[in-house]
Amino acid sequence: MFSVRNVRVTFALLLLIAANLFWAGQGVAIKILAVNDSPLAIALLPLYSITIVGLGLLILRPGVMQKFRAAWRFHREFFLAGICGQLMAQVGMTVGVSWSTASNGAILSLLIPIFGALIAAWLLRERLSSLRVSSLSLGLAGVFILSPLHNMSITRNGRHELLGDLLITAGCIGSAFYNVYSKRLLNYFSGIETLFFSYLPATVFSLPVLFLVEPHCLDKLEHLTLTQWGAFGYLAVFFYGLAMVFFLKALEAVDVITASASLYFIPIAGVALAFCILKERLAPRTIAGSAIVLIATGMLFFFDTSNQTEILRDEDFVNN
Repeated sequence: MFSVRNVRVTFALLLLIAANLFWAGQGVAIKILAVNDSPLAIALLPLYSITIVGLGLLILRPGVMQKFRAAWRFHREFFLAGICGQLMAQVGMTVGVSWSTASNGAILSLLIPIFGALIAAWLLRERLSSLRVSSLSLGLAGVFILSPLHNMSITRNGRHELLGDLLITAGCIGSAFYNVYSKRLLNYFSGIETLFFSYLPATVFSLPVLFLVEPHCLDKLEHLTLTQWGAFGYLAVFFYGLAMVFFLKALEAVDVITASASLYFIPIAGVALAFCILKERLAPRTIAGSAIVLIATGMLFFFDTSNQTEILRDEDFVNN
């Protein structure tokens, strides 16, 4: 029993690390694509691509019509997950990073575990233990140290970076809501099914909006360089696809608060990528804040026993 528990938690941790590494490259990919395309198109066109791929994968699986009928019974839940979760998260993060910086997007993503813990305690009644509160508070302290919100400089587009940072924060709220809300849907659907059925309403809702705002967005794809096509494929396959599947699979073994705490790894990897690829500067406070959030994450993963208790209950139920 002890070994089974460890295997499940360790596997979930590996999935979360892989998902965070994929998510960390979002800011760099957005900046690469922003040269030739609009922020809204950058956010939505890769989403549409992976939705089409997901539709193809579902059609190849047996019992596809039964799954669609089952999903329709949960159409309100998938609508909320897709619109208030995924669409809000991706549009907010993408447009925000395009107006701000990739480093700011990575750093402000530290807010997702904080929002996620509060929403999970509200919707799922997950317990906010003293350890969890301490870890999340320590992570929040790292956010304040790293926070770029004091920067009021105007970008080349004439927009304040602060406006971009606020959009990123709105995206963080949407991401946190999706992480929590999808946990409930995983009781009835697999990770891939949950992902696709939430992407579908986001696609249907946003598609006319995109072509109304950016009627020539598809024409701009013809002018993408090979590097930019690579960034587009990265967003579609790894960011919208594999990363989300890995995260939802990990939610089957750990609760939302613990899984959300793993997102503290995103800014560290994201800032490193922005420094190496985009040559964005790293202030000394970035290093200090990164160390703080790593300590906060370690506290939750290595000392929180709530997930172990939950897994033991599941195993006892199966054995009985």
